[in-house]
Amino acid sequence: MSDANEVRRKRVLFRAHHTGMRENDLLIGAFADRHLADLDDAGVAWLEWLLGNHDDIDLYNWITGREPVPEKLQHPVMTALVNFKFPV
Repeated sequence: MSDANEVRRKRVLFRAHHTGMRENDLLIGAFADRHLADLDDAGVAWLEWLLGNHDDIDLYNWITGREPVPEKLQHPVMTALVNFKFPV
C-alpha cells in the first residue's frame, strides 16, 4: 500500500469517528474499525466522499433505516454500512 493510500485510510478512519454526531461516530466508526482494511481504494474514496459531502442527520437516518437511501447513494459500501451489525 502506498503512503498516500495509508494516509487516506487514516484520514477516513479519523473522520468516521469524528462525524459531528455521537451516534454516527459510534455507528460509522465501528464500521470503519471492522471493514476499512477490507475496502479497496475505490471503496475508501467513496466512503471519504460520503462522509465529507452529506449531512450527519441524513447519514444517521439512512444508516438506521429511518429514511430510504437515495438512489444516487446506492453503492456496495453504503449497503455494507446499512447492513452492519453494531457490536454490543
